[in-house]
Amino acid sequence: MAHEHAHYAPIAYAGRFAIGIGLNVVFVIAEVAFGLMANSSALLADAGHNISDIMGLAFAWAATWMATIRPKGKYTYGLRKTTILVSILNALLLFGAVAIIAWDAFGKLKNPQPIAGTSVMIVAGFGILINTITALLFYRGQKTDLNIKGAFLHMAADAGVSLGVVIAGLFIHITGKMWIDPAVSFVIILVIL
Repeated sequence: MAHEHAHYAPIAYAGRFAIGIGLNVVFVIAEVAFGLMANSSALLADAGHNISDIMGLAFAWAATWMATIRPKGKYTYGLRKTTILVSILNALLLFGAVAIIAWDAFGKLKNPQPIAGTSVMIVAGFGILINTITALLFYRGQKTDLNIKGAFLHMAADAGVSLGVVIAGLFIHITGKMWIDPAVSFVIILVIL
């Protein structure tokens, strides 16, 4: 019985991982394009974070599959510990993304640039939708599988980050204060860490 359960997650979640990755790839492309056009560090920071999400989802998918490989030869316990190693790799990727985000935000905080607040709000609004849909794909399994729970919590937190970017865009639009954009980038860094 326990053996059958081990094979459930990759089969049941393969499609969900594929959908989540696909949605996020399309969104990152849009977010980078609009982030560059709107000159928004917050959108580019969120895009950088979402790239690490895509990689994280891909690694979680691979780890979920690898954890089902039966013990043999030198892997006498199989590859069940792969999910732990993937968690460490995801953390390292996030630290790299944080360094890039901080560098860009610091430069724009010192030298604020004009930002299209309305564009920022619209694109980040789509981010809320994409991240919420992706989180919901993993809602059911997050109670029984730590790897799936990690994917769920990560994407749910990202929906919150996108909400923060929408709020930043609104304040930029209302006040015209360009320092808000890089300041929100630093808030995104705190959320990531």
